[in-house]
Parts: sequence; structure tokens; C-alpha cells
Amino acid sequence: MDPVIVVGAGPVGLTLSLALATQGVPSVLLDEGSGTEEPRPARTVVLREDTADLMGRLGCRDLDRVGLRWTGWRSMRRKQSVREMPLSGGRPDEEGEPLPGLLPSPLHLPQHELSTALRAAVDKEPLVRLVPMSRIDTLEQDRDGITVHTREPGSTWWRGSYLVGCDGARSTVRKLLDIRFPGRTAVERHAVAALRAELPWPDEAVLHRQPPWRTGGEEVSARPLPNGVWRLDWLLPPRGELVTPEAVITRIRDTLASWCGETPAYELLDTGVHTLHHRLARRWRKQRAFLAGDAAHLLGALGTQGLDEGIRDAENLAWKLAHAWHHGPAEQLLDSYQAERRAAVAARLRAADQSLPILRGGGGLRTLVPGAARGHDTLLADGHLGRGALGAPPSYSHSPLSPPHAEAHTAVGTPPGAPVADVTVTAPDGTTTRLRERLGQGHPLVILVAPGTGVWDRRHWQTAGVMPRLTDAVAALPGTTELLVTESYPGASAHTVLLVRPDGHLVAAFGGVRPAELFTAAQAALGGAPRDGRERATEEDEESEGRESGGEKGSRARVHAEGTAGHR
Repeated sequence: MDPVIVVGAGPVGLTLSLALATQGVPSVLLDEGSGTEEPRPARTVVLREDTADLMGRLGCRDLDRVGLRWTGWRSMRRKQSVREMPLSGGRPDEEGEPLPGLLPSPLHLPQHELSTALRAAVDKEPLVRLVPMSRIDTLEQDRDGITVHTREPGSTWWRGSYLVGCDGARSTVRKLLDIRFPGRTAVERHAVAALRAELPWPDEAVLHRQPPWRTGGEEVSARPLPNGVWRLDWLLPPRGELVTPEAVITRIRDTLASWCGETPAYELLDTGVHTLHHRLARRWRKQRAFLAGDAAHLLGALGTQGLDEGIRDAENLAWKLAHAWHHGPAEQLLDSYQAERRAAVAARLRAADQSLPILRGGGGLRTLVPGAARGHDTLLADGHLGRGALGAPPSYSHSPLSPPHAEAHTAVGTPPGAPVADVTVTAPDGTTTRLRERLGQGHPLVILVAPGTGVWDRRHWQTAGVMPRLTDAVAALPGTTELLVTESYPGASAHTVLLVRPDGHLVAAFGGVRPAELFTAAQAALGGAPRDGRERATEEDEESEGRESGGEKGSRARVHAEGTAGHR
């Protein structure tokens, strides 16, 4: 079968190709550029706990060396401290695990370091073919696959089974598919500087609202990086203020002097102006072509993380494409990518749009309401720290892959559709690891909650209690499913059985071994049992756009025998 064509070799495209390779799917990664990464210390990214873990599973295990996990979050307003919140990063217990009860720390690192690490992983992956200087100008689809053409200097026709456009905000793929990209322009603007200095809060992120100095503006933030480097952001008016190098230097000096008592010695590394837009593509799938990352959505106001969402796009789509690539057409499963991810990003955008007038409206009676400043601080922290509607990992509770409700279902600490907790699990061969380490292999997981298995000889617990019956039930499930055992799971009683998707979202939990209900849920999770009213994608798919007609067949589709390239 032809490889998957991934257009765009930014972090999202690189992540998608690596995730596909992990599941045995080859891909051709078309890179518009030369493959070199320009170091820009002021262009940084924030990865949540789940996306940082995904990077590690894909081979980028040294990101903590080039990034920093914050030890705390500090909020200030005018001259007062509003909140100091400790985070788990940099505070391990005696066994190296994050301290319990603390919010997980984001991983903050320069984007070029992330891209470099992903490219290094791609270079070691034989199932990924990275082709630089390849900008597409033609896209054609037919019943059996998809064909694209890349223009000079390497004019080539490429044939693939599916195509994913990860080619950024000005996506050529999106334009060739004639998909609209409505939204708002310049929702927020920030003057940005990366500098090396000694600030009063080592390894803590700081958000200062309404700072008292003249050039502070409405808001300034400081986010630490390794080796004493900080990224500083000043919120600018949406339009009208020209940011000159001299103005940035003045802002830096005034900000550091206010925080430190006087302007300390500092080394300026990089500056820039960052403009944030909010846009959402009308459709994320047309036949065999998909959109992901900035090609599908733009967000970032109030601390929301667009790259985080793009990486989640890649993780969500990879296992579904892998299933279709290995097992044949799976329309319900592939449609669920748009239904799940577009809804999740749309909810994030709605939350930001609803919060902006409250947080940026300024003045009025709102500033006199007791507790208003603290409530605003909580809302702002949510986006930066990965909480609430602005930042928490998405839950696919209304997914078309959700199984119908059954009496055998039981409630645990994770609602159906939400990401599972990262508990310690044991495989039947005795291997013990974290649950997240078993994700991304392209198959569902079944987890039995069995207290005491950690101290029993596995020769005994494999043949005791409910284990033999569960083993038989798992063997009868559609496709490949891995069986794991855990000592405990939040909110679960003994003998609870969890069914988990390949991307780590809970399908259902059962009170005991229920083979028929487990089979039904597994079948639904793989797109084999659509629910009434959920079998199609979102409402936008039912608008006038319709499905694109198949592209013409013929000599353009007859390319290299291996489906990778053919010169004309």
C-alpha cells in the first residue's frame, strides 16, 4: 500500500510521521524548506504533560536538557502578589517521581530545539522519507489514493494512500482543497524578548498584570528557560503601536529595574513581535486528505497553546490512519478525527473568546467587585498551566466512537472520553512500566485493576481469579489488544476493567469481566459500531461544501512502483 504523504515538516508534521512509523506505517514528509532550523531564542513553545510525554515516546527523550519545567507560577497585580503556586517540575520525591498533589509543570523550550530533536528522530526512522525543497502545487484524489505534484527545483509526482496537510497557517493543502479558514485577526499582540539575566524568582513563571511602571502596559510575563535565560512578553494594544528596537530596550530596562530594584546586568539574545490570530478551518477532512496543526486552526490568546493542540491532532489522527492503512477502509474511524479534534479546538477558541472581554475589557465596575482580580488571575493561569476550559487536555465524551451506554459500565476517576491517569502497569510477561509508555502502538489497551498483583508471583495471578476469563475475552476482541494489570486506579474498585484507546483516552470502565459489553465497546472505539446521530462528522460537513469529487485517474496517478516518487 502507498505511504501516507505528510506536507509540512514543522513540529506537527514531524510528530505525525514519527507516530505513523511507530505503528508500522511509512510516510513521505514533504518539507518546503531546506531542513535547517534557525535558532530563535524568543520563539518558544510550552508542552503540557501529555504532549511532552508523547515527544519522549517518539524518541525525543532529551528535551529536559534543552527545556525547563517550571517549579512555580507567580501572579502579580500592580505592586501586590496575588498568588504563588508550586508546581511539580524540579521537585521530585526520593524515588524521582513528581511530588503528589502539585499541578504538573509545563515544559518550556525554544521551538528550534524541539524541531531539531524531532528531525534527529526522523533521521533514524527508516519508515519516514524526508524530502526537502518540496512545495506542492497540485493535489488530485481518486478512489484508491491521492496524488500531488511538487514544483521546481525537484519537480516530482508523488502517490500516497492518504495525505495530511501540516503546512501551517498559509496552508497550500487547505487552499488546494478549497476549505475556508474563517476567524479573527490580531486577537493579541506581544512584544517579545529573550535575555539572560538573574531575576528574583529562579525557575518560576511570572505573570504581572497592570504593572506600575510607565512602559509595562496591561500585562507582562516572564517564563524561564535553561541556563538563566528568560522569555519576556509585553501585551500590546491590538493595533496601532509600532514596536521599535529602542522601545523594546526601554521596556526591558524598566521591567528589570522594577522587579530587581535596579536594572541588573543582562544579555539580550533575541527580540520580536508576536501576533496571535484565532481561526478554525471549516473542514478537517476531504476524502483522503486531512488538515492538522496551524493548517486547521490558529489559537494562542490568554496562554492557550496552539502547538500543543497541533501535536494532539497528530496523535489523534496517527492511530486512525494506521488502522485504515493496515486493515482497510474505516470511514467512521477517519471521520471521527474531525468530529473529535475540531470540536475540542472550537471549545478552546470559544472559551478564549468569551474570556477576552472579561480580562481585556478594562476599567469599569468590574475592577471594584471584591475578588474580581483573583478570579481574573485564576482564568489567566488556566491557559498557561493547562487547566480548565482554556488549557486542560481535551475529553472526547461526545465522540462518534463512544460505545452505547450499558449497565455493566461503572464510574471511575476518569470520565469516558478523558485521558487516563498515568498509573504503573504490569504486562503478562512481568514487565512493569508507566501506562503512558504503552500508548501510541496502534492498538487499544485493556487494564485490570487487581490489588496485590505487584507482590504476587505472576505465575500465580495469571491463572487466578478473573484473569483467565479476561484473557479469553481480550483474545476475542477485534484487532490486537494489549492486556495490562495495575495495583490501583483512581476511583476504581478491585476487578474493574478499563478499555483505553491507543491515544490514551478512556473508552469505558466495567464492573468486572463482561466479555459481550467489552467487545461492543472495543468495536465502537475502532469505528465498527456507529451510534445513532454520531456516525457522521460535525455540522459543517453537512453544509453546501459537500464531498469533493474524485480526481481524474490516468498517467498522473501511475508513478513509482513503490508509491514514493516518479519523475516525468
